[in-house]
Amino acid sequence: MTAACPACVALPERAATRDADPDVVLHLPDIHCAGCIASVEDALGRLPEVREARVNLTLRRVFIAGANITPGPMIEALAGAGHRAQELDTGRLGRQGNEGRDLLMRIGVAGFAMMNVMLLSVAVWSGAAGATERLFHLISAAIALPAVAFSGRPFFASALTALSRGRLNMDVPISLAIALAALVSLASALLGGEQHGWFDAALALTFFLLIGRYLDHAGRNAARSAAAELAALDVSQAILLEGGAERIVRAESLAPGDMIRARPGDRLPADGVVTSGLSDLDRSALTGESKAGRVGPGEEVAAGEVNLTGPLDIRVVRAGRETALSRLTDLVATAEAQRSRHAGIADRAARAYAPVVHILGAAAFLLWLGLTGDAWRALDVAISVLVITCPCALGLAVPAVSTVATARLYKLGLLVKSRTALERLSEIDLVVFDKTGTLTTGAARLRGEPDPAALSLAAGLAQGSNHPYSRAIVAAAAERGLEPAPVQDVTEVAGRGVEGHSGGRRVRLGRPDWAGPGDADPDGVALGDGSHVTLFTFEEEPRPDAEECLRMLEAHGYDIALLSGDASAAVARVATRLGIETAKGRMTPEEKAAWLEARAAEGRRTLMIGDGLNDTGALSVAHAALSPGSALEAARSLADVVLLSDRLEPIATLLATARASTVRMKQNIALAGLYNVVAVPLAFSGHATPLIAALAMSASSLTVSLNAARKLA
Repeated sequence: MTAACPACVALPERAATRDADPDVVLHLPDIHCAGCIASVEDALGRLPEVREARVNLTLRRVFIAGANITPGPMIEALAGAGHRAQELDTGRLGRQGNEGRDLLMRIGVAGFAMMNVMLLSVAVWSGAAGATERLFHLISAAIALPAVAFSGRPFFASALTALSRGRLNMDVPISLAIALAALVSLASALLGGEQHGWFDAALALTFFLLIGRYLDHAGRNAARSAAAELAALDVSQAILLEGGAERIVRAESLAPGDMIRARPGDRLPADGVVTSGLSDLDRSALTGESKAGRVGPGEEVAAGEVNLTGPLDIRVVRAGRETALSRLTDLVATAEAQRSRHAGIADRAARAYAPVVHILGAAAFLLWLGLTGDAWRALDVAISVLVITCPCALGLAVPAVSTVATARLYKLGLLVKSRTALERLSEIDLVVFDKTGTLTTGAARLRGEPDPAALSLAAGLAQGSNHPYSRAIVAAAAERGLEPAPVQDVTEVAGRGVEGHSGGRRVRLGRPDWAGPGDADPDGVALGDGSHVTLFTFEEEPRPDAEECLRMLEAHGYDIALLSGDASAAVARVATRLGIETAKGRMTPEEKAAWLEARAAEGRRTLMIGDGLNDTGALSVAHAALSPGSALEAARSLADVVLLSDRLEPIATLLATARASTVRMKQNIALAGLYNVVAVPLAFSGHATPLIAALAMSASSLTVSLNAARKLA
């Protein structure tokens, strides 16, 4: 029997600095460009208590880490910088809001006005002159100016807010382009002249920019985050039992100890323990398991599970923000803020590019004015440059892929916790498994027919331990109809076994070299009283899909290793059965960590998969870490990914998706860069009108979003 040494308790502290969870998460409903990212992060970064602030543009959230921070000061700081912020909660995640409807309304107004102005323009282009031409221009102005003011409000409001705070965002050049086109056209209509107005261009520019923004919004909803899906499982009401009577109450008002009733078809509003009733529960939303689970009195149930067949009375254990579902929702929301080095490159490029847009616009105007002396033509080129150089696609390049991948993996039963997990998982070339509870079911079975008296005494000692071998001994004694022998002063000794007193003598159950004279490395544990030793041996069953998972990993080019603290013979037996060539037993937590560090020194990138305290050292030093949902809390807290179901096949899919996601991120950055390389010279050279510029900018954002939404693996 083994247990982690006390020093291992400190190991999670070492790993926590790699990807610590944020202390505050805020929703930012108004951000939409790289300039907003820079402004939000800079505003929060100036606060002394803030250690890190990272914005996810796709999810419109900022993840803040620091010492003793609360949402209030963060929200006030962002308000001072011109940004609305709201504390993130599950209810808000579950609602889509009215942004899409508002954008559609503004698109409709701009499109209707654009078509009418274009009809009036046909007469002018067909030869109308004099008073008729001027009248048509004035009518166009009467239609276009109110439509531009209403439809372009999202751009104008954002730009004015940014300028009032002394900063730039990408809505400033957009608003400047729309305003220039409309105002110059009005001047032409009022003053007359040979130049045609650009009312139709101003409306078309607004129309297509709004379409691009709506497509961005729709893309985020289509790639709906796993956090929003979890929040949708939240239940707003519950049936409270008081004195045998039922009363409907708000689920958030429930408290531990309350009695509630779940009828067939109800989704559970809280975590609790069944006190009466038998039923089947659909747990697929939380665990990924399609098979319903049978529950009865004394069994635990969780919020978000669906009661299928019979009524259940449940005693509430955790409610509100304390439920497993609520904690999982917060965890997923944090997970979707993936920030790899590629995201950093994209953000830095977008930030640096924002002031360049205005410089290019001014340079285009001055150059064309100097070359042609035609202010109208110079304005046309400057407007095109202002619009076409917006780096919105660059700001969406990485977050869009991260959100899609995280949501897809969650649906497969994989909860991605770490911000940089996808990038690190894409680099893995060696997958290392723990044995008990990971590759095997963790349920050991006693082998052979030991002496009944020895088995009874061993069961008396084993009752004081939760080790799989102890549970197997107790179960074997019960199967043989043996009562556990009375043992006093039972104590578990970490890493060695269990000891106590029986019949006036000290007895031990555990490692043979500790329990009494014997082989230092047998296949099992020993019962010893100082003079006589009885050896107990065990066997474990691999998980049903373990072999299939290993073959899939090998087919994709991954090397496999097995590290375990169990006896070498038991480890070798499992390794032989599963076809694992590299297998090591009787490893301490320090030895596991040292083995992984040695592989890292050789240039290997390891994924460690473990579930126990003795795996924490290895999980902390591995390039990436994964734990089953049934793992101890210490292991799950260190893992980059938690496997929610009891199936192993998703591990291969996880690695394939990580590789595909990293490729997709790089593709998006390349697409955004290519767009700017091609588009900016075209606009600067006068080959792109404002209308073409608006179409090109919307197309670039749409291309990046569609590329992110493509099936990954």
